[in-house]
Amino acid sequence: MTEQRFDVIVVGSGAAGLYATLCLPACLRVALVTKDKLKTGASDWAQGGIAAAIAPTDSPEYHWRDTLDAGAGLCDPEAVRFLVEKAPEAIQALVSLGVSFDHHGQDLALTLEAAHSQPRVLHAADTTGRAIVSTLTEEVLARPNIEFFSQAVALSLDCDPETGHCQGLSLLYQNRIEWFSTKAVLLATGGGGQVFAQTTNPAVSTGDGVSLAWRAGAKLRDLEFFQFHPTALTKIGAPHFLISEAVRGEGAFLRDRLGERFVFNYHSNGELAPRDVVSRAIFQHLEKTESDPAQAKVYLDLSPIEPERIQRRFPNIIKRCLSYGIDVFQEQIPVSPAAHYWMGGILTDLQCRTSIPGLYAIGETTSTGVHGANRLASNSLLECIVYAGQLNQIELLAIASLKNHQPSLEIENDWSADWEILQNIRQELPIAMWRGAGICRTESGLKNAIAQVKKWQETFSQLSISQFVANLIPHQNISFTNDLSEQQLRFWAETRSLIDIADLILKSALFRQESRGGHYRLDYPTPSTDWKAHTIIQDDRWWTVPC
Repeated sequence: MTEQRFDVIVVGSGAAGLYATLCLPACLRVALVTKDKLKTGASDWAQGGIAAAIAPTDSPEYHWRDTLDAGAGLCDPEAVRFLVEKAPEAIQALVSLGVSFDHHGQDLALTLEAAHSQPRVLHAADTTGRAIVSTLTEEVLARPNIEFFSQAVALSLDCDPETGHCQGLSLLYQNRIEWFSTKAVLLATGGGGQVFAQTTNPAVSTGDGVSLAWRAGAKLRDLEFFQFHPTALTKIGAPHFLISEAVRGEGAFLRDRLGERFVFNYHSNGELAPRDVVSRAIFQHLEKTESDPAQAKVYLDLSPIEPERIQRRFPNIIKRCLSYGIDVFQEQIPVSPAAHYWMGGILTDLQCRTSIPGLYAIGETTSTGVHGANRLASNSLLECIVYAGQLNQIELLAIASLKNHQPSLEIENDWSADWEILQNIRQELPIAMWRGAGICRTESGLKNAIAQVKKWQETFSQLSISQFVANLIPHQNISFTNDLSEQQLRFWAETRSLIDIADLILKSALFRQESRGGHYRLDYPTPSTDWKAHTIIQDDRWWTVPC
C-alpha cells in the first residue's frame, strides 16, 4: 500500500458534505469519506424543508429577527445575517442543480413553521432532505476529481506536532487502517443524537466529528444545547420517526389522552411555539397527568387539515405511519419528544475554519453561531448550503512530507473478549444520558450521569482494543486478515465517540447554571444575564465568552 494524498478530504456525505464537495474548486483532488453508504445521514431524513425569505411579503430582515428570537440570545448576529442574506441565492443554486421543490402555480410553494413570522419554508412534499441529497449525490458522482471511500471510519486526525496544522487522518477502510495526507480536512459528520435513548437521528449519528476535533485539540462551543423535537412517533416496535414540524404548521393540534388541546396552557402560541417550549410543555403535562410519564405519550390530531392537503404535503408520513398500523386520516398519531438537533459543536467562522489550521467543519457538527441556544425550524439545511458556498475560496496548506512513514503490517486480531463490554456501554449510555441530560436537567442528575460515564471511560480505556489503538504507530498502514477485526474496530470507534460527547454534554450542562433554549435546568429554571455567553471547551478546560 502506498501513501494516499489528496488536496481535500471531506468526512461525511449528508447535505453539508455533498454540497461542500461540489463547491470545492474542480481542479482539486478530493476524497469523500462516508461511514456508511451514501444517503444514510440525517439530511436525507429531513422532512420539513429549507427556509429562505423569497416571498414578496418577506425579507431577510424578518428572517434574521426570527432566527435571533428563536436562538434565545446566543445567536451571532453577523453569522445570522450572513445566513439569511445568502439564503435566496442558495435556493436558486439548488433549483439550478435540479432540486424539485413544490410549486404553488408558477411560484415556489412556501409554508409556515414554528417561530417563523412569515411562510418561508420551501419543501418537496415531506421528503425535502431526500430531494436535496439525491440531487447532490448525482452531481457528486459525476465529478471526475472526487474519489469515494464508503463504509469507512475516520479514527483520528493527523496534526503536525510542530506547527499544529491538520495534515491528514487515519481511516478504517476495507480491512485496513490507512493514513491519508491532505492539504485540508473538512468534517461534515452530522450530529450526535444516538447519545440519547430517544432520538430521531439515524444510527450513524454518533458525534464522530466533535469527538475527532476535540481529541485533536480544537475549540468546541455550546455543547449543552440539544434540541428535542416534540413530535416523534411513539409506538412499541416502531422507530422514533419524526413527524415534521410542518404538520403543525399546516394546522394539526396536539391533544392529551383525554382529548384536551393542552399546549396553550404553557405558551400563547400553542403548537407553533418554539420546539423547546413545545417539548417541555409535553414533558411537564405528562408529569402532571400521567402515573408513568416516561412511558406516556400525547397525540397529534391531523383532522383540522383537509385530507387532500395531507395527501399532497405528507405522503411519506402517511406511508410510514401506515406501515406501523396508524391511519392518519382516521386516528391521531401517538408522539413524544426525542433528541433531534445539536446546536453546539466545533467552533467555526464564516469560512468554515476551526481553531486548528487546515481543519474545516460544516453542518450540524459545527457551532457557526446561527442557531444560538435553539435552532429555528428549517435553518439547518440552509446553513449547510450557505456555508458550503464559501469553500470555493478554501485556503490550502502544503502537504508535509511524512518523515516517519512506516512500512505496512499485516496482523490478525480478534477482540471478541471486549464485545460484551462494548455492547453494554452502547446500551446503557444513551439511557443514562436521557435521564441525566434529557429535556429537563438537575445538578444531581447531571453529576450522577457524569460519575457513571467516568466509570465507562475507565473500563473502555483498559480494553485490549483500546490499548491496540493507543499504541498504533503514526503513519503505519495496517491490514487485518479477517473481516471481524474491522467490524469490531468500527463498533469500538463509534462507542468512543459516544463516550466522548456524553461526557462533554454532561459537563457543559452542569457548567451552565441557567435555563436557555434547548438547555433547561429545573434547579435554575430561568435565563440569567450572567450566562448570556457561550460555553467554550478546549481539551479539559471550560470557560465562557460573552455574546
